Amino acid sequence: MITIYDIAKKANVSAMTVSKVINQTGRISPATRERVQQVIEELGYIPNSNARSLVLQRTQMLSLLITDITNPFYTTLARGAEDAANLRGYRLLFSNSDEDYDKEKNYVETILSTRVDGVLFAPAGDRSLNHLKQLQERNIPFVILDRTVPGITSDVIAGDSRDGALQLIRYLTNLGHRYIALVNGSSEVSTARLREEGYMEGLREAELPFDEGLILRTGYRDFSDEVGIDSLLAHQHKPTAIFAANNMLAIGVIRLLRKRGLRVPEDISVVCFDDLDLASAFDPFLTVAAQPAYDFGAIGMQMLIDRIEGKAPEEPQTVIMPSELRIRASASVPCE
Repeated sequence: MITIYDIAKKANVSAMTVSKVINQTGRISPATRERVQQVIEELGYIPNSNARSLVLQRTQMLSLLITDITNPFYTTLARGAEDAANLRGYRLLFSNSDEDYDKEKNYVETILSTRVDGVLFAPAGDRSLNHLKQLQERNIPFVILDRTVPGITSDVIAGDSRDGALQLIRYLTNLGHRYIALVNGSSEVSTARLREEGYMEGLREAELPFDEGLILRTGYRDFSDEVGIDSLLAHQHKPTAIFAANNMLAIGVIRLLRKRGLRVPEDISVVCFDDLDLASAFDPFLTVAAQPAYDFGAIGMQMLIDRIEGKAPEEPQTVIMPSELRIRASASVPCE
């Protein structure tokens, strides 16, 4: 069996230098690193991952905790995270909180007992603060995905929720809509707050009045609030368009509108945040502010591994991903 001592002898370096090359630690000149790597390839040496983990005190295991695996945004994000982890030699454990704090708490307790090297964490909302503090207290590196949590300073990768919402409202007001409803997530979630800010900025930009009666705040999952939809439709200023704050809300909104005999976009327009993989098959085609979900996962994972391996800047980094307005057929000029 080939050992690091065989490599060291042939490369004319110390065993410690070979170990540093294999484990990507310490300072080694590019020429020496290249020579050692060449000998490793020539001899067909395969590092013992268990021994490497003991030396580095790492498991090469990471955790991804997301809020809704049924949402195409998160399933695509998970693919990006998994691909990036594999490229760097890490394995990934998946968890899904269903936007539930108790379930999230249970997963964090499991993470703490599993000896993972780090966590890519999409928090359920502001009350995730205590769960994140547990990770900090145990010195487990993490990167926060999609949402921010007041009171936590860490690496973050998030979308520009405010600007994406503004783009959608601007598009609707340019079409001539004056009464636009918002179906939003919980105000405990940072993205919901930012999307509402973008909605309000769009109204101000178009010099339209803000009407609290045209806002319905709910959860981000499985929207089926018949009473809420009826209250919007019965409002004295009946909306000619609805902005759904994510794709799952949009599907629920359209389903309820159709149940009431309303056509989209002929009778009422609908736009939303986040795209759908099945958008091309969904009737009508949704106009959306699309986020690069795969890049969220891939870049977030790269940030996490860099932090684990000591390659990240000392200060926590925040990466804001822009959204893209994709105009399809679910919105049109308001009907008379």
